Amino acid sequence: MGHHHHDHSGGTGWILQVSLAATLAFTIFEVYAGVRSGSLALLSDAGHNFTDAVALFLAAIGYYLQAKPADQVKTFGYQRAGVVAAFLNAATLIAISLVIFWEAIARLIHPQPVDDRTMLWVAVAALVLNAAIMFGLNRRSRGDLNLRAAFIHMLGDAVGAGAIIVGAIVIRYTGWLYVDPLLSFALGILIAYSAWDIVRESLNILLEGLPRGLELRRVTKAMSEVQGVQDVHDLHIWSLGSNTHALSSHVLIEDMSHSESEAILRRINEVLCTFGIRHSTIQFEHIPCVLSESPCQIAADSRHVHDHGH
Repeated sequence: MGHHHHDHSGGTGWILQVSLAATLAFTIFEVYAGVRSGSLALLSDAGHNFTDAVALFLAAIGYYLQAKPADQVKTFGYQRAGVVAAFLNAATLIAISLVIFWEAIARLIHPQPVDDRTMLWVAVAALVLNAAIMFGLNRRSRGDLNLRAAFIHMLGDAVGAGAIIVGAIVIRYTGWLYVDPLLSFALGILIAYSAWDIVRESLNILLEGLPRGLELRRVTKAMSEVQGVQDVHDLHIWSLGSNTHALSSHVLIEDMSHSESEAILRRINEVLCTFGIRHSTIQFEHIPCVLSESPCQIAADSRHVHDHGH
């Protein structure tokens, strides 16, 4: 099933591993610098960076698993592993943002002195690191929920680092200490916002919801308009992974020869490909209308098609 990953899986896996090592090392450094300088914004950013490390770790595991081929037990392969990783990852982020809010409120009530110079240089280093990792992930994150989760973490971090740089400059020239907890609040909101979208999308896939961007009505209509199709019912569309959609449906056609029904099947699959659906199971039902008084009987004729046209 993971056939659409083999083209650059080595590169992506390597980028995830290097990014993970760099992020973990930097997180430890940032915690040390945050404690030394007394900056909650730096500690919040370290918290965010740590979730990035978790994100990259989960993304690496998810990436490895979803690229594994299907077997006798996991007949669809391990594509959902990446989706589960993205969900756990985003849920962790929301929990961390709540901790940051709590700390920031305490700081607003009792402002603490901050070493703005340490704050500035650590934030500059964070910005450079995040930009480099984002550059590595960007091309590969399109269409993969798991890698996109990791990329969004990094984007949030880069924005956070930029905000801390501005904050450090403000503290340096005005001495206004409220900047630090306010920045932490902004970081917390950013973290929660970026995570919520991933929670929603990954839950939708795990609950077999309709893939984002598809409308059941439109797919049904397009299938019904195929020449020879009388009716489409029992239609289900779901996602196997973040970018592999599957469909199963019953299609009513008139009684006809095998070659004619094969042609209808081919036309239906061509239509489904335009919606990005390449794994379909179509069950044909024939209407053999006998000219006697007996009502039309519907004879189910199963035709299973798995068109892996990648």
